[in-house]
Amino acid sequence: MVLDHLSTSWSVFQALFLEALPFLLIGVALATMARHWLPPGPVLQCLPDHPLLGPLTGAAMGFALPACECGNVPVTRQLLASGSPLPTAMGFLFAAPVLNPIVLASTWAAFPDQPWLLWARPAAGLAMALLVATLLRFQKDAAILAPNLLQERGFHQPAGAGSLLERSAGLVGSAYPVPRPLPSTGRGKSWRLSVLHGTDELVKLSSLLILGCAVAALLQTTLPRDWLLAVGQAPTLSVLALMLLAVVISVCSSVDAFLALGFASQVTPGALLAFLVLGPVIDLKSLGLYGTVFCRSAMVFVGLSCGVLALLAGQWTNFLML
Repeated sequence: MVLDHLSTSWSVFQALFLEALPFLLIGVALATMARHWLPPGPVLQCLPDHPLLGPLTGAAMGFALPACECGNVPVTRQLLASGSPLPTAMGFLFAAPVLNPIVLASTWAAFPDQPWLLWARPAAGLAMALLVATLLRFQKDAAILAPNLLQERGFHQPAGAGSLLERSAGLVGSAYPVPRPLPSTGRGKSWRLSVLHGTDELVKLSSLLILGCAVAALLQTTLPRDWLLAVGQAPTLSVLALMLLAVVISVCSSVDAFLALGFASQVTPGALLAFLVLGPVIDLKSLGLYGTVFCRSAMVFVGLSCGVLALLAGQWTNFLML
């Protein structure tokens, strides 16, 4: 009996991993190229600072520069450090993991019989990015950004953007008299360094993918079917359960659809959508990455905001489809 369970779990694991691996490879390769060709600071400072146009521009950048959440956080940090307006950078940070061709392709490959996900997932992801970016737009940089990033960003702001103290240029009471130099970007950046970063990212993501596929396979084959159906078919409980699962096992937006495939038939449509929308934005690994961009209070605010919005999206979907 135990051997049968293990054999079934191994078969499900192999299927999930082999389906997801090509999309992970494509996503990491594109993220590496996006970081290598990031434009210089003066270009980024010309991006819109409008509460709505800024996030929309960032979302469009996410579509043009496909990256999973592990690839777009370093890019977002460089955008902010180079002087990009906060709304544009936040729109890119929260929309890029969902609103890009690789994720759309993987969603279609995993759920060809559920075409509604092809528009519902990017629409919900875009709405979440716009709302969270707009909420952050009305707060000061010092209340949102990590101290080190704030130092670099203040150093690259125009002279009239604020006082010397606010810019923290090292002349008035700064803890870092000379900001650390930014890593070079653009055509002058070594391809060897970019490839090394991409390889390191691939190794880390691959290990997380293996773990996520293993958990998904075990959940599908070992959990009591009656219990899973009872939780999965409850309109609200199913959404909350899948949100928690997304935080724990989400690996990469390029492959999350394949992880969800293992239990998609046993949960409500809203729970499935909540998993696919929340996982790419808030999960265990992204929380560590967000520490390079946000201060702790901002991370709590972002996590709660995204969770509430994912819950509302799931509930609304269940209301319409059940």
